[in-house]
Amino acid sequence: MTTPGKTRVAIVFGGRSPEHGISCVSAGSVLGALDPDEFDVVPVGITRAGQWVLADGDPSRLAITDRRLPEITTATGAEVVLRADPTSGGLMVLDPTEGPRALAGVDVVFPVLHGAYGEDGTIQGLLEMAGIPYVGANVFASAAAMDKEFTKKLCAAEGIPVGPYAVLRSGATLAEEEKERLGLPVFVKPSRAGSSFGISKVTDWSQLDAAIATARQIDSKVLVEAAVVGREIECGVLEGEAGGAPEASVLAEVRLVAGHDFYDFEAKYIDADEVCEYDVPAELPEHVTRRVREYATRAFTALDCAGLARVDFFVTPELDVYLNEVNTMPGFTPSSMFPRMWAASGLEYPKLVNRLIRTALRRG
Repeated sequence: MTTPGKTRVAIVFGGRSPEHGISCVSAGSVLGALDPDEFDVVPVGITRAGQWVLADGDPSRLAITDRRLPEITTATGAEVVLRADPTSGGLMVLDPTEGPRALAGVDVVFPVLHGAYGEDGTIQGLLEMAGIPYVGANVFASAAAMDKEFTKKLCAAEGIPVGPYAVLRSGATLAEEEKERLGLPVFVKPSRAGSSFGISKVTDWSQLDAAIATARQIDSKVLVEAAVVGREIECGVLEGEAGGAPEASVLAEVRLVAGHDFYDFEAKYIDADEVCEYDVPAELPEHVTRRVREYATRAFTALDCAGLARVDFFVTPELDVYLNEVNTMPGFTPSSMFPRMWAASGLEYPKLVNRLIRTALRRG
């Protein structure tokens, strides 16, 4: 039952992508940040198979425990469906004893989903059809940012530098002239994935076929990127309030100090406290900081983003700046950089979550 005066928000998490567990951890952090005096929360989990269920809203059940990520299963709760019909009332609970029943009206959905079927425009399209406001980028921006090829093309068209890369569509491999152009080392990655899943560092061309096969376990389209020697710098962007220009956070730098050759999945989420150090704000010359923040907001606009994004860059020893990628639903885990950057910019986690929900409601 909806409480008068409160905003009813459905937190949707889990999902079919390899980033299922990270989505659960992110959702746990968001759930813990929502003020119960201001919000009625409906936690909706999506299993790895794609079934929607009413989930446990206890944030402690959505934490990494003994290096194991949480998971949504069909045993979590009653089945839920979202009807793509704006006149239907949105979310329906399928109770085997009571039959279908509509949940009291949901005002806004916060899709804390990473990767395919969540961050790629698919659920955004469903929510558009259902007529429910939601946090984050629209269908086009979600799809374009999820696909690293089109992120690079759109941002390059706006004058934002990107490093050398090649695109391998289904069945293709890297030609000899492309190997000469890119040089070694290269990073091989799925074009449409996140959280560093499926990424391999290739230091000898004999490793290339295996790296492509690893990436194609996630996506048939693969990117081969020349390694950019430099520092990994990130910037958080928020949609401007009341329709204003997008706003950039202070910058952050992620530094690997032990145990990992690059910033892979384990370094980001499992071993972060042991192998990573973070500088927030990043120590960069003022003119480089300004350039990165400008590029971040320009990338946000170039992809027609909304709500939020984390924009990642490389800064070389010569202080050249290159775009790495744009994340339209960045991680919200305790170690995630997006909330850290905004906290250092003066917007603490609960206020950040509140702003994202209010922005979605205003946009409608």
